[in-house]
Amino acid sequence: MSANWLSEAKAVDAAVYGAIAASETPRLDEAMRHLTTAADHSKLWFGAAAGLGLLGGQRGRRAAVGGLASLGLASAFANLVAKPLTTRRRPERQELAELARRHVPMPRSSSFPSGHTASAFAFATGAGAAEPALSAPLRALATLVGYSRVHTGVHYPADVLVGAFIGVSAAELATRLLAARR
Repeated sequence: MSANWLSEAKAVDAAVYGAIAASETPRLDEAMRHLTTAADHSKLWFGAAAGLGLLGGQRGRRAAVGGLASLGLASAFANLVAKPLTTRRRPERQELAELARRHVPMPRSSSFPSGHTASAFAFATGAGAAEPALSAPLRALATLVGYSRVHTGVHYPADVLVGAFIGVSAAELATRLLAARR
C-alpha cells in the first residue's frame, strides 16, 4: 500500500513539474531566473539581513540575527545531511529554444530537498518571528524563490515543499535557541 502511495505521489510530482515546464511564460521566465540567481548562496537573504540590521533598529537587528541563524541551521541540514542521503536526479529539462531562456545552470547535487527553498523559508520565518510585520512579505518572497526553482527547471515541486518544511522547522528551532540565550 505505501509503495503504491509513493508511486502515485511521484507521478503527481512529475506531472506538476511537466505542466510548469511546458508553460510558455516569457515575461515570467526572466524574473524567475533573476530571482533564483539572487538566492544563490543566500545572497538575497544576506542582503535582506544587512538592510534589516542597518535600517531596522534593535528589532531589525534581532530579525536579521534570527533570520541568519535559522538560515544557517536549514542550509546545513538540507545540504550536509539531507541531500547526501538521497540520490534523486534533477529534472530532465526540455531544451526547446523558447523554454531555454528560463533555465539556470543545473546544480550537481541531489534534487531532494531544495536547499534554496529551505534557506528562504528559514530566513523568512526566523526574521518574521522577531519582526512580525515582515513575516508575510518575507514568506511571499520565500514562496517565489521556491517556485523559481521549479520554474527554472532545477527542482521538482516535492523538493520545494520539503525544503520549505525544513526551513520552517529550522527557524522554529533557532527561534527557541535564541530565546533561551536572552
